[in-house]
Amino acid sequence: MKILLTRKLHDFAIKELKRKYDVEIHTGSIPMPKKLLISKIKDKDGLICYPYDTIDSDVINAGINLKAISTYSVGYDHIDVKTASRRGIVIGYTPEVLTRATADLTMALMLSLFRRIPEGDKLIRNNKWRTTFGPYEFLGTDLYKKTLGIFGMGRIGKAVAKRASGFEMDVIYHNRTRLSKKEERELGVKYVSSDNMFRTSDVISIHTPHTTQTHEVVNLKLLKKMKKTAFLINTSRGKIINEKDLAMALERKMIAGAGLDVFQKEPIDSKNPITKMDNVILMPHSGSATVETRKKMAEIAIKNLVLGLSGRKPIYQVKT
Repeated sequence: MKILLTRKLHDFAIKELKRKYDVEIHTGSIPMPKKLLISKIKDKDGLICYPYDTIDSDVINAGINLKAISTYSVGYDHIDVKTASRRGIVIGYTPEVLTRATADLTMALMLSLFRRIPEGDKLIRNNKWRTTFGPYEFLGTDLYKKTLGIFGMGRIGKAVAKRASGFEMDVIYHNRTRLSKKEERELGVKYVSSDNMFRTSDVISIHTPHTTQTHEVVNLKLLKKMKKTAFLINTSRGKIINEKDLAMALERKMIAGAGLDVFQKEPIDSKNPITKMDNVILMPHSGSATVETRKKMAEIAIKNLVLGLSGRKPIYQVKT
């Protein structure tokens, strides 16, 4: 069987794949240009792709032999699941394994915003720390007893809630489906409406998947409800936030700041006004970027493909 990788994977994974299949690896511009992807997928049985690849109906229908798609990501909104389902193509993805790493980054962004860590680093590097600060200078904010609002209480949202409990934060959440009362007690969280969460939280952390229902759901209407002292964190998907509305809210000091690991367009354009703002911490979509997590993701991605091509169920299969 023939398989296509839209980008090089770990060496051990490539070696394993080459033992079983005829492997072609794209080495040009990232993401792989659509026309090239369509031409290369025509004779392939399997595809390993990444979250920035657009695997739409044109690509899927061009793969006349395509039997399995394995994405190196927890999200799969870049894949036309309906078209794949109609074609009987199995889709594998890599959830759970990146839960801890993404939750850790969320807390890192939270701490950095509350304690002004990037500002302090910049202050020293620019040789502007000339005297010992007094009682009212360069003040941050405690996480202790602050209200954290979690928008989307899936695996990562729950992991963030557990970590926040270590800082003795009050955690509220909004989710499409409410958790059981037992799980709420175990996590120490309280269910509230979306409006209530945005109004009362000191920091909002987004952990909902990107769907037609959540597309730009965080817009000016919701941002206006937030406290002027509150922060917004997004380690989920950039398209959940209306970026123009967020830029306006930040510029007008409607909220205190934001920590963003994901954006509507990636890589983010240097002309994007958000990149010029001091009250924003930016990360290059690196929620899962630890040595341990990325290696495990590669292991799962190739296992998903192997199982799918052999007619068996992947370890993690997208429900269609």
